[in-house]
Amino acid sequence: MGKDAIQHRIASGRLHPLHAGVYAVGHPLVPREGWWMAAVLASGPDAVLSHRSAATLWGIRGYSEGAVEVTLERKSSAARGIRRHRSALPADEITVREGIPVTTLPRTIFDLAASEPVDAVEAMLREAEFREFRDRLSLRDLAERYPGRRGVRKVRAALSRLEGLPSGRRRSPLEERFVPFLRRHRLPRPRFNDWILLREKRFQVDCHWPDRGEIVELDGWQGHRTRSAFQSDRAKDRALRIAGYSVTRITWSQLEDEPEALAADLRKLLGQAGPGRINLYLPGGG
Repeated sequence: MGKDAIQHRIASGRLHPLHAGVYAVGHPLVPREGWWMAAVLASGPDAVLSHRSAATLWGIRGYSEGAVEVTLERKSSAARGIRRHRSALPADEITVREGIPVTTLPRTIFDLAASEPVDAVEAMLREAEFREFRDRLSLRDLAERYPGRRGVRKVRAALSRLEGLPSGRRRSPLEERFVPFLRRHRLPRPRFNDWILLREKRFQVDCHWPDRGEIVELDGWQGHRTRSAFQSDRAKDRALRIAGYSVTRITWSQLEDEPEALAADLRKLLGQAGPGRINLYLPGGG
């Protein structure tokens, strides 16, 4: 299609420019997947979606505003709305998801380990495990393939943490902050987002120490701000307490403002064997 034909279609509203040589057809309302594909097309035939954009496509982290990230082998000039990384990717580190060329899930996590903290790497691994993603080339394989690459130590640390530890993904920013808090105060790790069966009902709890009968619920405002959520939480607490579990509710402000007192209280609670007792304790006297 020649330049004049393209300009005519742009003028008539049949084509809408997204990047140089890349157009939306028919209307300018493009979903994020369309912008991802447009960035890949605008970056050349060897380009693939990568890093944070790829992680969002894989569903292992939330959507973040900003430039679409792609990786390509050749050097390329900058483009508005696109962040380009340069790397020669072997065929087994590239795949297609929802029609978009993208780095494989292990390669995506490996790339992000260079800039993300180890807790974030672990969280992405847990999310991938929860979603039952599998790849012929594992993250451990990549660590062996690139032993000197930036971020490989965090990859190995995250993999080591997950060996023999309770499974379960973590879903909220408050849950993400709770893990370093536990490690910093040398408190035992729980099962995250664990399911407890009571008669014919199943209840999902944020943190569960099965050998102690202890449950911690992390009350972020987003998940508990409605009246129905408030009522549901209290009904769940009552059922768990009747069954003999100890339920502790922790808020963001308690974790931020009184970490030492909170750690001391949790240490006392987790040092007592259970279940078999009914004990609802709210830090801060709530």
